[in-house]
Amino acid sequence: MSEQRPETNQPRENHDARDEAYDPSASSLTGTADPEVMAELLHIRSSIDNIDAALVYMLAERFRCTQRVGWLKARHQLPPSDPGRETAQIQRLHRLAEEAHLDPAFAEKFLNFVIDEVIRHHEAISETHAAGAGN
Repeated sequence: MSEQRPETNQPRENHDARDEAYDPSASSLTGTADPEVMAELLHIRSSIDNIDAALVYMLAERFRCTQRVGWLKARHQLPPSDPGRETAQIQRLHRLAEEAHLDPAFAEKFLNFVIDEVIRHHEAISETHAAGAGN
């Protein structure tokens, strides 16, 4: 089964040049750690690599959705930022982080980083929309 290319949602080959350039066994510990320990370390890191890939694709999907929100706001002259929504999201994320045994302060920093980037995108969309409307 082929994967979808995130930028176009079109099928792509399961392997591409970027995948081939990555060596999942790369480590400065090779040769210094017990081979059984290295095998376990590489196994755990493989799971981390899969999670990282999922996070990247999930963030890409999230930003596609927030781009749509940005265009909707721009078309209706709504502000790029929604402080009430942001506050509610941070409170929700705190609860989720606690349930997941993740440091809520870390979760908040992460969400604030994402929110700041979304607002930056919304401001750019708003400016682009305003420039197009002025023509």
